[in-house]
Amino acid sequence: MSIEATHLGRQSSYPQHYDPSVLVAVPRILNRQQYGISNKHLPFHGFDVWHAYEFSFLTLHGMPVAGMLKIVYPCNNEFLVESKSLKLYLNSFNMSPYGKTLAQGIEDVLKIITTDLSKLLQCTVNVNFFNHKAQPADSDFDNFSMLEELIDMDKLSCNTYIENPELLKNSSNSNPIKWGSHLLRSNCKITHQPDWGSMFLHMEGASLPTPESFLQYLVSLRNENHFHEEICELVFKRLMDKFSPEKLMVACLYTRRGGIDINPVRILHGTTLPASLVNPAIPTRVTFRQ
Repeated sequence: MSIEATHLGRQSSYPQHYDPSVLVAVPRILNRQQYGISNKHLPFHGFDVWHAYEFSFLTLHGMPVAGMLKIVYPCNNEFLVESKSLKLYLNSFNMSPYGKTLAQGIEDVLKIITTDLSKLLQCTVNVNFFNHKAQPADSDFDNFSMLEELIDMDKLSCNTYIENPELLKNSSNSNPIKWGSHLLRSNCKITHQPDWGSMFLHMEGASLPTPESFLQYLVSLRNENHFHEEICELVFKRLMDKFSPEKLMVACLYTRRGGIDINPVRILHGTTLPASLVNPAIPTRVTFRQ
């Protein structure tokens, strides 16, 4: 059994009490090496942003506390956390008591989760708790043009559903592009269940893709079996190899599953990160597909 399949695709009992032993770290290199990405010389930097919308625990008085967790950690560490293991881990807090007050309980569980994930992933992990009063910031992607609106969708044909970078074609337009699409779909690496989401692209340089060819390329991911982080890095690497841009940002905002969504962001050095999304202290405004 592979490391990735420790929980995914298998029946797993939910822990009834706090249990960090269910957490599983997956080496990023398992996928990166097939695309020529070296951990020692990464062509990008960025973050993995997770939202856990169903987090809860009990106070010492037995009163439930419920809210959303935002978890942010860098992509230049050697590991990612396997998603079902994180779900099992976070659910292990549901019937566990922390703190005489709500505030003390939140402080205690955040310290525990931050310590456990930082130890597992061998990097600094930032975790924040938000209740129903938290006001999300404006979306980082409000000024991005949706490809479904830029393109005559009735005239564009797509017939390739396995990732194919040959679909990407050069444009005569060298103006900076900020595109988005809600047509992102790939499959879980282990279970092959479909994963849905939105992709956002910021790109500048002398050579850029046409909107039609980029959308066709995006559609070609439809039958790819990868983790969310791997899809983001694959697209980034293909665009780097094909166009050698001066600036590049790829963000994949996936639909939540089991109360958790995963949002990897990768940028070329010198490119601006989506500030609200990667800030652990700011609740994220969800997109259409999340």
